[in-house]
Amino acid sequence: MRGSLDKTQQGVKRSRESWFGKIAGLFDRPRIEDEVWDELEELLIAADVGVATTQKLIERVKQRARAEKLSEGVQLRTALKEEMVNLLKVDGGTAGVSSLTGSQIILVVGVNGSGKTTSIAKLAYDLKNDGKKVILAAADTFRAAAIDQLKRWGERIGVEVVAHKPGGDPGAVVYDAIQAAQNRQAQVVIIDTAGRLHTKFNLMDELKKIKRVAGKYEMTQEVLLVIDATTGQNGLAQARHFTEAVGVNGIFLAKLDGTAKGGIVLAIYDELKIPITYIGTGEQLEDIASFDASTFVGAIFS
Repeated sequence: MRGSLDKTQQGVKRSRESWFGKIAGLFDRPRIEDEVWDELEELLIAADVGVATTQKLIERVKQRARAEKLSEGVQLRTALKEEMVNLLKVDGGTAGVSSLTGSQIILVVGVNGSGKTTSIAKLAYDLKNDGKKVILAAADTFRAAAIDQLKRWGERIGVEVVAHKPGGDPGAVVYDAIQAAQNRQAQVVIIDTAGRLHTKFNLMDELKKIKRVAGKYEMTQEVLLVIDATTGQNGLAQARHFTEAVGVNGIFLAKLDGTAKGGIVLAIYDELKIPITYIGTGEQLEDIASFDASTFVGAIFS
């Protein structure tokens, strides 16, 4: 993925110019007094880092300050940045589907309105530009508009979309899409899924069924959850539901450019222990970046 540094800086521009700019400014003082820690706590919580994660971060920095005898502002700011990077490293996390080799199935889940279909389009566009043949599966059969939207994206990007009539069996769509991928030597199948949490059907049961169908094939399987960054802490509750149902192992944080509260990235990592693999950094197809902890922290403080 090209230009991830520039795109990350673009995606966190509002966060950098608001809450994290204020956080960085706290440490411009030659020496740090006790009241600075209270101000830091308020700013981190306001930036959507969350109470528990904020307290953990501050305690880690204080411990380092005592152990390493840090007292100057620049030293403590560096320690805070380093502890943020440490927090954003999840053991066993995926590196992102575009870095994998072999055939892959990417099951994309998330509530309606999270930016799921647009994120799928961005990912398909990026993978195609990386030389991979991609097939999209329109398995959100409960909304005719969702099928039509995915078809439009497919035409625009130049990738095949496998779809059935609205109201059809999502599992059958997935089966046909995987068969098509095998017949056409496609490397990646990206599956769009329904996102309504409260409907006449049990969404989580449907997702489990789709995952079972996909699991019958000898292909690497990723479950990618799309979260709207602008929903802040509410996105965490959604993530827990999907993780319990289908074992999410990667997050696409959409619309990061639309929020000044980029601290939600830290809360997601700390509370869910699920790596963010991609971030949405704008409205265009190319506005997608692989997530890297050091790049992200450097960008919000630069």
